[in-house]
Amino acid sequence: MPGERHPRIGFVGLGSMGSRMARRLLDRGYPVTVYNRTPSKAAPLTSAGASLRETPAAAAERSDVVLYSLADDAAVSEVVVGPGGLLAGARAGTVFIDLSTVLPETSRAMAAAAESKGVAVLDAPVSGSTPQAEQGTLVVFAGGDRDVYAGQTAILDVLGHHIYMGGGGAGTTMKLVTNTLLGLGMEALAEATALGRKAGLDTAVMLGALAETSVVSPSQKSKFENVKRGEYPATFALRLMSKDLGLVLRLAESLSVAMPAAAAARQMDLIAQGRSGGREEDFSAVIRTLHELAGVPS
Repeated sequence: MPGERHPRIGFVGLGSMGSRMARRLLDRGYPVTVYNRTPSKAAPLTSAGASLRETPAAAAERSDVVLYSLADDAAVSEVVVGPGGLLAGARAGTVFIDLSTVLPETSRAMAAAAESKGVAVLDAPVSGSTPQAEQGTLVVFAGGDRDVYAGQTAILDVLGHHIYMGGGGAGTTMKLVTNTLLGLGMEALAEATALGRKAGLDTAVMLGALAETSVVSPSQKSKFENVKRGEYPATFALRLMSKDLGLVLRLAESLSVAMPAAAAARQMDLIAQGRSGGREEDFSAVIRTLHELAGVPS
């Protein structure tokens, strides 16, 4: 609406996903203040009008809503409750939106710590990769107080489609459920195509035939070009998929849920990481690893 005042946004964590989400908010007219451990990564955003601060606390001081997209549970804990963290600068009434993929118990612990300062926390991890982050077509799984969620829908609309999952930790639980299927699907594609190639099928013809079936997911199909080229540029890093499957297995163990296929997929991701030569590659690189182990290298 003309003259409508946007809330001031803080954004912490400007990796491949965070930088794109922050840019969408900036382009929609939100005042954005950013922090990143490596300040140089903020340059494209500051050139576009964002303000840069030296600590998470300083970013929170200038913000009504703070979003953060961080690599793991330790990073979330450090940024929220550590020295110079968000809670050190946030005022009562501030809302935190955690876009990271972490354990549900971490989400609930951060919400409890924030509550004592009058700060509300939504766990709101996203499903999708860098193209979806750029286009604003992510799927956001939100957990936390329903009224807090209702007050942040305009911001979440900028990021993509959002679904309220329930109380604190429900969003991160849903993200781990989703990434279980993501990791298992890529492992399944790797095994199936390794079998086909070893048995003498032409790669392009085999993938073309699979594309005509109903058994291949959109996520699997999106990696066909990687297989054809034998190149695996990261849109969702292998190290992050491995980390997420590790979280899945930790949650499963705490709930006494047997997940043998997820354990096997994590093991293959770790093997693929070890064979990557230190390169940052997409999680679909597990396909190349299974092909090489079958004696059909790309």
